Amino acid sequence: MEKREKLGSRLGFIMLSAGCAIGCGNVWKFPWMCGQNGGGSFLLVYLICLLVLGLPIVVMEFSIGRAAQASPVTMYQKLQKPGKKWGIMGYVCLAGNICLMAFYTVVCGWIMYYFFKFLTGDYQNLSFEGMITSPGTNVAGLAATVVIAFLVLTIGLQKGLEKITKVMMIILLVLMVILVVNSLGLSGAAEGLSFYLKPDFSKINGSVVVAAMNQAFFTLSCGIGSMAIFGSYIGKERRLMGESVNVIVLDTAVAIMAGLIIFPACTTYGLEVGAGPALLFNTMNSVFCNMSGGRIWGTIFFLFMVFAAFSTVLAVCENILAMVREKTGWKRKKGCLVCGIVVFVLALTTALGYSVFNFQPFGEGTAWLDFWDFIVSNNVLPLGSLALSIFCCWKIGWGWDKFVAEANTGKGLKVRNWMKPLFKYIVPALIIFIYIYGMVTFNYG
Repeated sequence: MEKREKLGSRLGFIMLSAGCAIGCGNVWKFPWMCGQNGGGSFLLVYLICLLVLGLPIVVMEFSIGRAAQASPVTMYQKLQKPGKKWGIMGYVCLAGNICLMAFYTVVCGWIMYYFFKFLTGDYQNLSFEGMITSPGTNVAGLAATVVIAFLVLTIGLQKGLEKITKVMMIILLVLMVILVVNSLGLSGAAEGLSFYLKPDFSKINGSVVVAAMNQAFFTLSCGIGSMAIFGSYIGKERRLMGESVNVIVLDTAVAIMAGLIIFPACTTYGLEVGAGPALLFNTMNSVFCNMSGGRIWGTIFFLFMVFAAFSTVLAVCENILAMVREKTGWKRKKGCLVCGIVVFVLALTTALGYSVFNFQPFGEGTAWLDFWDFIVSNNVLPLGSLALSIFCCWKIGWGWDKFVAEANTGKGLKVRNWMKPLFKYIVPALIIFIYIYGMVTFNYG
């Protein structure tokens, strides 16, 4: 096996980690989850979940990645005590990343399709339903996503992934600010902001809490080693609490800005905030069709969305690639070819799920996308996060002392002793309770 690659800079690490977190989860999924779960009520619970659950889990992921200097598929094995069987969690991480790409790559293809339509001026008759039921459109978008992602990854870690993600992330943040300013000037902005930012405590129930926790883990890719891999690529100069705060602040800022773009637009043009997965596409298309300079604004918006989606696709595919290469010893190019083919074939289920492969796992109106999202968001992410918290904080795993020693190596914010009850008891207890409640109350069709 060749020498382990490293990131070239701290900025590269923060941008890559934030890039993994920032993506469709923030700009596609967060607004429709927020719209369906009461707006400001969901936002409040979501922010609490990020602070109480998301932050500790990210610190733990970075820590075991950096300590093991290995990909998620072997990091548990390297750090576990003799005779323990934590190694199986590495394969759960690999499976979780692949399942995530089984639908995420297709959504990325949808975004590229919309970007192309606005760029060419052919957007007046765009239909989300028409797009997802077109086999050719879906397969072409999926193929383009997978090919572009793995071509970037063949270049290498510093020259390919790190360099390209830094540029994409900076452009993404600039585009978001421009679009927020535009939305805040719309005639219905005040009503949209009220729905989005003002909590209605009567709407907070168990289902909202479950949705908020799952969304917090989804947006941070917690529990499947997506953050751990970048921990394994950095040095010991900085403490990991501070780095985790930086990543979560960036991630949360993008999610909040996405809502500031979409909800004022919904109320201005009388669009349904609870439209589900179609919200981003139908809402923003209607907005751009009804505004001056719509083609330009639409092109900018979906270009930003392409950057957001690809930042996560690149990060998760790097994770898959690193795990496969660690187990096989393959060079980057061979690993990219094989991993790309596997992801493409599996994602065909989602790409053709609204046309050729008519599969309704949870009743009428559901499809393969809902199945893969259920596997990842409702199961692998929370259960992977639960296993991670037990592994890092309990003696049956790596243990609290070793975890804290790794997390607190370097300069910056420390994991304090008073945080131990939160990390060791409260985090796993909350995950178990919310997970069980979610499974019992889930609408299986």
